[in-house]
Amino acid sequence: MTKRYFGTDGIRGKVGTAPITPDFMLKLGWAAGKVFAREGRSKIIIGKDTRISGYMFESALEAGLSAAGVDVLLLGPMPTPAIAYLTRTFRCNAGIVISASHNPYYDNGIKFFSEQGTKLPDEIEHAIEAQMDMTMTTVEAAELGKARRIDDAAGRYIEFCKGTVSGDLSLKGMKVVVDCANGATYHIAPKVFRELGATVVEVGASPDGININEECGATSTALLERTVIEQRADLGVALDGDGDRLIMVDHAGESVDGDELLFIIAMALHRKAQLKGGVVGTLMSNFGLEQGLKQAGIPFVRAQVGDRYVLEQLVANDWLLGGESSGHLVCRQLTSTGDGIVAALQVFKAMADDKKSLNELKSEMRKMPQTMINVRLSEKVDVMALPAVQSAVADIESRLGERGRVLLRPSGTEPVIRVMVEGDDEVWVEGLCEELAEAVRQAL
Repeated sequence: MTKRYFGTDGIRGKVGTAPITPDFMLKLGWAAGKVFAREGRSKIIIGKDTRISGYMFESALEAGLSAAGVDVLLLGPMPTPAIAYLTRTFRCNAGIVISASHNPYYDNGIKFFSEQGTKLPDEIEHAIEAQMDMTMTTVEAAELGKARRIDDAAGRYIEFCKGTVSGDLSLKGMKVVVDCANGATYHIAPKVFRELGATVVEVGASPDGININEECGATSTALLERTVIEQRADLGVALDGDGDRLIMVDHAGESVDGDELLFIIAMALHRKAQLKGGVVGTLMSNFGLEQGLKQAGIPFVRAQVGDRYVLEQLVANDWLLGGESSGHLVCRQLTSTGDGIVAALQVFKAMADDKKSLNELKSEMRKMPQTMINVRLSEKVDVMALPAVQSAVADIESRLGERGRVLLRPSGTEPVIRVMVEGDDEVWVEGLCEELAEAVRQAL
């Protein structure tokens, strides 16, 4: 069955445009409440990022849940992974995140967590959508859901983050710049690193409801790179608006992306025989990550793009570590979803264990040059089914051999096919990518 509202990462869109409207959120809260209340009295937790629209949608969801007879715990601004964690610790039936992650302030969205702190199963999302078609009703006054705020939520999550690294990890003597993207980690991430002993310089930690992700955070690291150099810091940590992505910056002001961070964490766990199996990346993971892990004897598989698919592969293989180039990193032995702060602490731990800087650890993986060209489509077509394209891909792959790879991938947001070539020589890769892109154009 095709879903009308839920995508691969919840429901997301522009505020004021259906379905991201107050009336929809009221009905959504009620529908979700009715579905979860089928098992008896229910309790659902709600958290949000710092977007100005979050207050409006929080109130609407709260009213809908109460009308369905569901009790509500309100967290206020909290990172997405914190809401997953607190859903479990408060023994809630579900968790709701009001966030559009790395998107601008004028977007917003809703994401649900199960009682285990994982993405909702498809059957529950289908049940909620089916309930949306029903006429909204209100339970008897005595059965209305009660709402209360959790005042110590931030403190609980800070202690959880610190608890994911051994008690002897100290960041004393380190100067760390922390960029919170003016998002949900603004009152949490600096405290975590400061309480572990670091001298912390905060940027992107003054949210005003509109400046979330604005030229800061994991999707725009120029500010962090400049600040690390200006402050002569040891490194920088960049999170996105809802705190589930991590990009770091070394002392030289060079960005360290999700593939490189995944490699650093994987190698640290591997050296201590704690990795358990292999690593999950995505179709877009750099070929250098695959090659580096292969040299270490670590299995590697690629999932579809999206942290949901990374997690599915981890569960299917019963592995612990996976992630995306964008910085979604899942340390499954520690938490149930991507968590920027937890992943950063794992990198700090690797640095402490190996007594190496972030720059030194990063240099142990050779990142391969990558070229991508978007070829516009006039109509929807299965490009890889075209014989001329198949022939061109086979030719490029034969020339690359073990030195690179080819990927043709349709965009999920615009009518283009993404043509990507990776290899060990930048100029060569650029030429091969242009050649393949031209072959695709001719075939169309």
